[in-house]
Amino acid sequence: MSFIFSTHPLHPDAEAMLKAAGDLRVASAPDPETLLREGEGAEIVIVRAPIPPAFFQEAPALRAAVRHGAGLDMIPYDAATAGGVLIANVPAVNAPTVAEHVIMVTLALLRQFRPMDRDLRRRGWSAGRAHSDRALDLAGRTMGIIGMGNVGKAVFRIAKYGFGLDIVANSRSPESLPDGVRFLSVDDLVSTADIVVLCCPLTPETTGLLSRERIARMKPGAILVNVSRGPVVDDAALIKALEMGRIGGAALDVFSTQPLPLEYPYFRLDNVIVTPHLAGITEESMMRMGTGAAAEAIRILKGRLPVNLRNPEVVEHYRRRFPA
Repeated sequence: MSFIFSTHPLHPDAEAMLKAAGDLRVASAPDPETLLREGEGAEIVIVRAPIPPAFFQEAPALRAAVRHGAGLDMIPYDAATAGGVLIANVPAVNAPTVAEHVIMVTLALLRQFRPMDRDLRRRGWSAGRAHSDRALDLAGRTMGIIGMGNVGKAVFRIAKYGFGLDIVANSRSPESLPDGVRFLSVDDLVSTADIVVLCCPLTPETTGLLSRERIARMKPGAILVNVSRGPVVDDAALIKALEMGRIGGAALDVFSTQPLPLEYPYFRLDNVIVTPHLAGITEESMMRMGTGAAAEAIRILKGRLPVNLRNPEVVEHYRRRFPA
């Protein structure tokens, strides 16, 4: 039977699909050493943790790395392609889930939910209610979205048509922006928006995109929501701006270091909402991502190319390794 290796457990529906197609094994831990040891000989790897480049070296059976989700930063593209290994992903399926998270944490920041809830529980009714003096409406504000892929567009639809926000955006493809979005440069966006939402992929161009200089350009009281990747933001500059009250707050789901150490400054700031990289994870989205990844794996095992092939330049090399 074909050996299918997953870095993490999958939704039961996805596991059932894969067990019917081959020998599904789940890593006992997601660290590089364990993945290399336990994944040796796999034909397919389902990716929910960073894969070391060595995984693709001297791996004659390995056909494909299939990302459980959209972002490809967990797969070393050059190493996989050099090894003749297909890269596939499951785009768009968790975009509505991430967009709901963006709206949830935005409202929580504006309405002072974190300190209100804490003080209500610890100090009583009046102490909790006092935070309403600083609460703000979402309606009437300007949201700036950096990265208008599937997630950015999903955020746009809820923000624009659910809450009536004015939307400005920055994208690598300005011509693809939907109607109702105004394109701005990143510098102009951060100085215009009341809410800055990072939805861009992590690339050399986006690493450090929200720099010290750009954080300084943000409006007093503005809030930042990051559902992109941690390295997009200059952490030290953001922490300083939050500590000084230079901006209103931040909701952060991703970090340069994950898991985030408990002593990290974000945890002690009232104007920060920290979540453990779960913006795109719900029961429903796990089913969609898992079954989507399983369907691609099965398609590949049957000798076909994945629907969402992300390194098409590898096909000739791949076909030499695995003739149809």
